[in-house]
Amino acid sequence: MDTSLPATTTGNRRRFSAPRLRGEGTEARRAWQQTYVRRIVAGDLVLALVAAWFGRLQPETGPLADNGTPWTLLVLPVVWVAAMTLARTYEQRFLWVGPEEFRRVFSAAVLLLAAVGTVSWAFKLELARSFVVVALPLATALTLLHRYLERVWVHRQRAHGRYQQTAILVGHRNGTAELHAQLERQARHGLRVIGVCLPRAGDGAEDVVFDGLPILGDFSEIVDVVRRYEVDTVAVLPSPELDGAALRRLGWELETTEAELLLAPAVTEVAGPRVGIRPVNGLPLLHLERPEFRGIRRVTKDVFDRSAAFLAVVVLLPVLVGLALAVKLTSRGPVLFKHERIGRAGTPFHVYKFRSMVPDADAKMAELMAQNEGNDVQFKMKRDPRVTSIGRVMRRYSLDELPQLFNVLGGTMSLVGPRPHVTREVEQYGFDMRRRLLVKPGITGLWQVSGRSNLSWDDSVRIDVRYVENWSLTFDLMILTKTVGAVVRGSGAY
Repeated sequence: MDTSLPATTTGNRRRFSAPRLRGEGTEARRAWQQTYVRRIVAGDLVLALVAAWFGRLQPETGPLADNGTPWTLLVLPVVWVAAMTLARTYEQRFLWVGPEEFRRVFSAAVLLLAAVGTVSWAFKLELARSFVVVALPLATALTLLHRYLERVWVHRQRAHGRYQQTAILVGHRNGTAELHAQLERQARHGLRVIGVCLPRAGDGAEDVVFDGLPILGDFSEIVDVVRRYEVDTVAVLPSPELDGAALRRLGWELETTEAELLLAPAVTEVAGPRVGIRPVNGLPLLHLERPEFRGIRRVTKDVFDRSAAFLAVVVLLPVLVGLALAVKLTSRGPVLFKHERIGRAGTPFHVYKFRSMVPDADAKMAELMAQNEGNDVQFKMKRDPRVTSIGRVMRRYSLDELPQLFNVLGGTMSLVGPRPHVTREVEQYGFDMRRRLLVKPGITGLWQVSGRSNLSWDDSVRIDVRYVENWSLTFDLMILTKTVGAVVRGSGAY
């Protein structure tokens, strides 16, 4: 954020230029959203028509026969969009981020299928089987794919600074700094933070900028700030000054503006599935589910890991043999590199990799410590002289880690999990980082799709703990999918 914004002085307060903070085209900031929704509706109509075309099969008899024109071509697109509308899949709060949009599309499709079956049975309609077996499932798949591609397009636009919504953060300094850092890391959410509102300093001293952001006012000036800078979103963090009554009044006052009100929980690293609203005596209390580290979900993860690893070994066997021969023929030394790492519950185990360095690489590390390009704990060099020619290629595409599939088969690793650290790194763990020892380390993980070796130690801690706190089989499948793109790009691999 540019801290050299033009400002005017009024008494003891300093006001930043509203046009500069709003940015050009303030009135048109939300215009693209209506266009996006219309494009989604049009896509649903067209894709339902395509699904009906492929699934057409006119019944020989019955009230739905219509002189050779498949009735589904006319009915399905209209019914499909109506079902999506009733399921509120076109509401903007469910679009662009989060899984709610896809969940609602899938639920609407299932309910529509159940409704078609019920009506057909109740009125003894002779519906074509292709309508149920082909058209509806195909419409569901095409709709989900289309919406996913549209979302990817929006995320790419936001990564280039377009389609952003302005936001202010309201709270105390530590909380706003942490939330600001998280929003900066997740540009796909489309929130451009233009400033903060902090409680008034008790000593009379007033800062102008905090955490690289202008201080636009205190808690009593939130609504004035929203109007002055045409703010789209107000994110409020837990603060003693903003109790229930104060938040209720703030919500009422913001109803006279175009701004949305977001309440950030005190625990910001917990994923949505673990957070729910539990009404207690009429009060909507935030309920935080415990992370599951044992039980049926853990057994399911272990079965999935070992089954998928076995299948991967069978499919990739020619690749494994080819890489083994390449390592053996291009440099002296063993084909596999075996190194001790710390696994679940602090238990040591040996991780296997294709050897990508010269045989005496560990002995030469002390000479290279001064050239460390990693974080404060992990040693990394982008052009490590110990890496062999074939090793450089394998590291670029993470091929050297393929033998870890045998670690997964042996039960010491998972397909997805925290990065496996060595003893020297584990000895430097803080209290938070100890949480990562509750699960098995993984061949890939959030660290793999979030920057890998480019991450700082603090970011590595945050990402590993976030995975441990929020893991699920669906989360694992998402990470596995994103790993393919991360490996192809080779970002942070060295």
